Amino acid sequence: MRHRSLLILTSVLTTGALTLTACGSRDEGKGSGDNAGGTTTVVIGVDAPLTGSLSALGQGIKNSVDLAVQTANKNKEVPGVTFKIEALDDQAVPASGQANATKLVGNKDVLGVVGPLNSGVSQQMQGVFSSANLAQVSPANTNPSLSQGDNWGKGEFKRPFKTYFRTAATDVVQGKFAAQYLFKDAGKKKVYVVDDKQTYGAGLAAIFTDEFKRLGGQVVGTDHVTVKETDFSSTADKVKSSGADSVYFGGQYPEGGLLSDQIKKTGAKVPVMGGDGIYDPAFISASAEANDGDLATSIGYPVEKLDTAKKFIENYKAAGYKDPYAAYGGYSYDAGWAIIQAVKAVVAANNGKLPEDARAKVTEALGKVSFDGVTGKVSFDEFGDTTNKQLTVYKVEGGKWIDVKSDTFNQ
Repeated sequence: MRHRSLLILTSVLTTGALTLTACGSRDEGKGSGDNAGGTTTVVIGVDAPLTGSLSALGQGIKNSVDLAVQTANKNKEVPGVTFKIEALDDQAVPASGQANATKLVGNKDVLGVVGPLNSGVSQQMQGVFSSANLAQVSPANTNPSLSQGDNWGKGEFKRPFKTYFRTAATDVVQGKFAAQYLFKDAGKKKVYVVDDKQTYGAGLAAIFTDEFKRLGGQVVGTDHVTVKETDFSSTADKVKSSGADSVYFGGQYPEGGLLSDQIKKTGAKVPVMGGDGIYDPAFISASAEANDGDLATSIGYPVEKLDTAKKFIENYKAAGYKDPYAAYGGYSYDAGWAIIQAVKAVVAANNGKLPEDARAKVTEALGKVSFDGVTGKVSFDEFGDTTNKQLTVYKVEGGKWIDVKSDTFNQ
């Protein structure tokens, strides 16, 4: 979740004003930022849940991309180009995400899209973007199949869509990292696994389960909950009677917080652990019972402790956004900045103007982008996945999330 003009690209940008082309429209003084007035407008789309139970995360994504755009315009990052965002609300619903993708594709000024939050939503958007050669960079999707194909678990890796990229590490990394921490560091040997039956939650729980068993741990029971339901007492009772010394939950914070609350109300003194989907203050506030000791993994190192993020945090605060940047702010800024750098490279290679096939060229350039971002080094591998495999384990202490271990995953 960071920002600033820290690009490392080899090309030098021609400073002449861009000429109007098929992609990018002439903006007569309507642009935002210092670069407005007779320039070519490039739109960066944003898709996220801006309303509903996950809106805290979605608003952080939108605002962080907006900050990247403001920074690019202020610094005249791409001379002759004014960047804007078009933010659409998917409400964490796949069908809405697909409709939004179609709308963004239909806007010829959109040369890249940041989002969505949810892996299940992304599954319905990828094909739409691919058909239009429109690059998509998710700051939060973690399901491996989005970039490595449905048979990745069998060791068969095939990138489904060349237009798909992400700045977030996958669940392969996160699930294994969580299992290793719970088994080795926390000393838990008997876990009860629960998921919400969604693409993200079920996938993460499966990866965690395989690694926990490989390490020698025992899965003493499994169960599923339904999204948007609130009564998980039957699952909580099963956890209590199973003798589990811990619970792993694959899902999001609205259900995760209530599950933790109801497990503790049974008298079971066991920690609930989950992925980045529960790493939010709302997970803690959803529980009426004290849930100190609960755990979550999240991608990257704590933003507040990164030297590379200081400027981002300062600028975000100064911008006066109503909502916090939340868990994916830094990754969203870096996703937006990656698109900006790809546009910069494309313009530089085309004598200071956008080419007719700007979308295809931006997608190609994204695969070569490399810069020091808010979250660290930003670049992508052959699957469009981030090369940054840093993760952190957080623990609830005194009603707050406190980081307890950060490391780079190497296996």
